[in-house]
Amino acid sequence: MLISGGPTAVGSKHRHQNRRSAALRFRPHVLSRRTHKWLALIVGVQALIWTLSGLYMTVVHIDIIHGDHFIRHAEPTPVPAADLVSPVAAASSISEAQTVKLSWLLDRPVYVVRTRSGERLVDAIGGQPLPPPSREQIEQLAEHWFTGPERLAKLQLVADLPGEVRGRQPPLWRAEFNGWNKPTLYLSPETGQLLTRRHELWRLFDFLWMLHIMDYETRDNVNNWLLRSFTLLAFTTVLSGAWLLWFAFPRKRRKAASR
Repeated sequence: MLISGGPTAVGSKHRHQNRRSAALRFRPHVLSRRTHKWLALIVGVQALIWTLSGLYMTVVHIDIIHGDHFIRHAEPTPVPAADLVSPVAAASSISEAQTVKLSWLLDRPVYVVRTRSGERLVDAIGGQPLPPPSREQIEQLAEHWFTGPERLAKLQLVADLPGEVRGRQPPLWRAEFNGWNKPTLYLSPETGQLLTRRHELWRLFDFLWMLHIMDYETRDNVNNWLLRSFTLLAFTTVLSGAWLLWFAFPRKRRKAASR
């Protein structure tokens, strides 16, 4: 009885299979399919994040994100010019004054004088410098600006600022109100002016914006290298999909179409 296929035959068979497998790997339609598959796996998660974050940004109106709906927009009360001291005189009462602007502290007209070291208040009628607003005045100001029905839950002077007010100089007064949305006002300890407002919908927007632009540090750089790289990969994925689509049509149809 003869048995064909010794070690030499088996090795030859394996080499033939390896060559055939290598040939398949480098055939254009196989290469296009594998290229598209791996690119899609790499870019797919970020593409989903782009889609979901973009959907949130289009569904929730930007005015709601800004918190315009819970801030009072009252017209300033007119004051006769004859009752006000000169802005130049008000600035001269503060050393190293740089700019002067007319503002209000509750129902009192004041000048906000900016210096190198910060801002100071000057009584716009009497002309004398004013001390920074007290805690009681800051509480009144926060309740004055906020238009919602919720009550003030917490008022604190914070030196270690959270990320939601990045870029601001500490310290700031933080006034948080009750409610599911946790509306929060930030006021200047020097002048009592409302600097910004935050709430849960804004915080979610800020988090999704970070994911959308792929800037996980400052959340404001829309031209970072990571976003550029994934944008280029996404475009390459589209091109590889078009390449794969070419091989999806039968060859005879492609030849007929070319005629």
